[in-house]
Amino acid sequence: MADAIGLLRPRTVIGPSLLAAGEWALRFEPFPHVRIGGLVRGTCWLTLEGHEPVLLREGDTFMLGNPPPYVLASTPGASPRPAEPGWAGTEDGFVRIGPESEKDLYLCVGHIAFDDKNAELLTDLLPPLVIVRAADPHGSRLGQLIDLLATEVGAAAAGGPLVQNHLAQILLVHMLRAHAAQTDRPTGWLGALNEDGIGAALRAVHANMAHSWSLKELAEISHMSRSAFAQAFKNHVGVPALEYLIQWRMSLARDALARDTLSISELARATGYQSESAFSTAFRRVVGSSPTQFRNHTRQPPRPTAN
Repeated sequence: MADAIGLLRPRTVIGPSLLAAGEWALRFEPFPHVRIGGLVRGTCWLTLEGHEPVLLREGDTFMLGNPPPYVLASTPGASPRPAEPGWAGTEDGFVRIGPESEKDLYLCVGHIAFDDKNAELLTDLLPPLVIVRAADPHGSRLGQLIDLLATEVGAAAAGGPLVQNHLAQILLVHMLRAHAAQTDRPTGWLGALNEDGIGAALRAVHANMAHSWSLKELAEISHMSRSAFAQAFKNHVGVPALEYLIQWRMSLARDALARDTLSISELARATGYQSESAFSTAFRRVVGSSPTQFRNHTRQPPRPTAN
């Protein structure tokens, strides 16, 4: 999980937080990647377009993955207004609705954006909405993180943005753990981490990406026959083991080429290929361009927009 999140190069924007009283409703438009939030105080309704309203209570946390338009409201029947104007006009990190002396809701939220080249590693695995209730085994820890995040937002202390950024990423990891542990487990590497045999193979692959892994070696790590391992891996992760290995290697390669940290021959060895030509062939098959073309394209400065 740490490998994947590190590769995604997360960028966090905290808040603004919401203080609301009386009847209110805010409509949010679609946005990329992930939003995480939690109720420090009060209750509210969350309605994703095309889904039934869900009541959120104090101590609950939620995660939205590439969601459709959604509404936060005091009651399901309240008429929503666009959230963007109020969200964009804050100065102290808070959006206030209703009398300031009657703050019967306190919602703390953060938006986490990822590097677009590899964002699908995580966002393709997430449903539009994940809720962890306060009474859930993970709920108390998540509630504590939300409280810490809310304290940092309200304190305006030195180093606040750095602390907020790290807290939000810790919150993301704990939300993913909670989601992976739920009865309806996710597919992909996120769900497979909780499977003893498959999880052991995944950890071995990520620990030594330069090794030329074979299906036989991965099956032995998982204490399974090759056929049983191949079937179990595809069932849990959604793709065959060696295809997953290639996709992960190419994700690492795209990141390294974009940051220009290794030569192509060094990158070939670092991702388990015996020659630069074998690496280049695999890269072109997965990405659609040669490593050199990809690196040169990512180096180009963005074109200026017309006024």
